[in-house]
Amino acid sequence: MTLSTSLEQYTVWFVTGSQNLYGEETLRQVAEQSQAVADGLAGLPVRVEWKPVLKDSESIRRLALDANADDSVIGVIAWMHTFSPAKMWISGLDALRKPLLHLHTQANVELPWNDIDFDFMNLNQAAHGDREFGYIQTRLGVPRKTVVGHVSNPVVVQQIEDWERAAAGWQAVKTLKLARFGDNMRYVAVTEGDKTEAELQFGVQVNTWGVNELADAVAQASDAQIDSLVEEYVASYDVAAELLPGADRHQSLRDGAAIEIGLRSFLEAGGFGAFTTSFEDLGALTQLPGLAVQRLMAEGYGFGAEGDWKTAILVRVANVMGSGLPGGASLMEDYTYDLVPGNERILGAHMLEVSPSLTTSKPRLEVHELGIGGKADPVRLVFTADAGPALVVAMSDMRDRFRLVANVVENVDAPDLPKLPVGRAVWKPSPDFATSASCWLAAGAAHHTVMTTAVGIEVFRDFADIAGTELLVIDEDTTVRGFQKEIRWNQAYYRLARGL
Repeated sequence: MTLSTSLEQYTVWFVTGSQNLYGEETLRQVAEQSQAVADGLAGLPVRVEWKPVLKDSESIRRLALDANADDSVIGVIAWMHTFSPAKMWISGLDALRKPLLHLHTQANVELPWNDIDFDFMNLNQAAHGDREFGYIQTRLGVPRKTVVGHVSNPVVVQQIEDWERAAAGWQAVKTLKLARFGDNMRYVAVTEGDKTEAELQFGVQVNTWGVNELADAVAQASDAQIDSLVEEYVASYDVAAELLPGADRHQSLRDGAAIEIGLRSFLEAGGFGAFTTSFEDLGALTQLPGLAVQRLMAEGYGFGAEGDWKTAILVRVANVMGSGLPGGASLMEDYTYDLVPGNERILGAHMLEVSPSLTTSKPRLEVHELGIGGKADPVRLVFTADAGPALVVAMSDMRDRFRLVANVVENVDAPDLPKLPVGRAVWKPSPDFATSASCWLAAGAAHHTVMTTAVGIEVFRDFADIAGTELLVIDEDTTVRGFQKEIRWNQAYYRLARGL
């Protein structure tokens, strides 16, 4: 099965609430105007499909059940055009298991003041019809996103797009199969986690395969397949001379190509969308997978190093949510700091595994010694992430819940790094280095993250709301004292929310 990050496979249903009180002529106008509102969302990355106006409890419940049963439907947008009595929505909202967006809007932007009569008022009642709907959602404890404004407003459309992307990420994680090749790095705490709870919370299946099962797949790579992939490498990257065909270290590149072919075939055969490796468990592999991992992440796969399956989930989710946008998503790790007062910067990298989707420049393909893992020198892509806005997000298992921590950052131009032949990024965190690091440590956030340069914090806020997962955000408004209070409040809230 070939992996996809495309959002074209998904739909969002647009539903409109009314009732039979107003007569056929008014209901005809409701249908026409609600179709026009749905058509105003035609440019969104996920197709919006208009549904006939809902006027009674049974049709509402049936629509919810139909949405639940359709895997292509990733969410529902609801608007109460007139006044739709909220008791009609109880059974449907109770049954709905898809993400919900409440669009508080109306058909017209400006009021036709000179022409307003009671026919107009009967037709255009969303101002209080949506309040009725808001009440029943809150009364039932229905999680949703509320967007307020007319669909001609780009701000409104962007908020809906953010939610669509989050809903697509949720759909991807619910159907995600993740292969761990070996276990996580020995003695490391944060890469541990409850895989059963992860399947209950997110739907992701996390299971382990022996690394030699991967090595067997690598051994099946044919010379013809390797030759073809090497040609692709030479065409795509600035390949070091020693790796070119006929050169002294060309075999290292062929070994890297065989690993990519075998890894890809294993993942496709098993329907996996994410995976992990560990340098402590390489079995019969000739080198630590570097180039293969980088390229697979750039294609949309999730990945976590050292057995870190939680980060692999986030990389896959970020890849799907950023589909079609400039930038990309990658495993990242805060490695070391530049602590010049007033110009503090973070240098992030990993041993090998940073996705080239973070750069628009042509990466250089090189081979260098790796002092851990006990295998041959691995091939890897060397580059620096483009300057610009970015986000780093970590997932930690806090025993009674999973916690996401996100920091809004700005990637900056990096100094020359002639002796650091890996993919890397240099960034300044919001609101400043000391506040960011203090809050990250207070949250118990992981040292592995996903870095995304495609989607911003609002998409992850929507994802966390849909998933019912804690999210702590470090941004320009964060203070250490306020962040510490939020951690304490969340501790109480999430324990109470789980029930006894």
